[in-house]
Amino acid sequence: MITIYHNNRCSKSRNALEILKKSNEKFKIINYLETVPNKKDIKTLLKQLGLEPIDLVRKNEIIWKENYRDQSLSSSQIIDAMIKYPKLIERPIVVKNDKAVIGRPPELIIDLIKT
Repeated sequence: MITIYHNNRCSKSRNALEILKKSNEKFKIINYLETVPNKKDIKTLLKQLGLEPIDLVRKNEIIWKENYRDQSLSSSQIIDAMIKYPKLIERPIVVKNDKAVIGRPPELIIDLIKT
């Protein structure tokens, strides 16, 4: 089963959803702004993505710029910030089995589906 962490207001996320629909693969949608991932979920995603917490942050978001940009934060504090403000999480994230990709560019999603 494929999972997409989705934000319908994001064009990249909507494009990723279209790719999944066309793939004929079964998938589930998690609207992560409403169903916020917990610390364990984010750590799992980071492992699947092969990223550090800071790499999953949308650094151009006003919330990040105003509250966190100039601070020296631990990985745990960065994860806490993403939980408190899920809008900070890069999107879309697509997970298949034990691997995940951020769907930018969308071709990464196609490659993931084929594995």
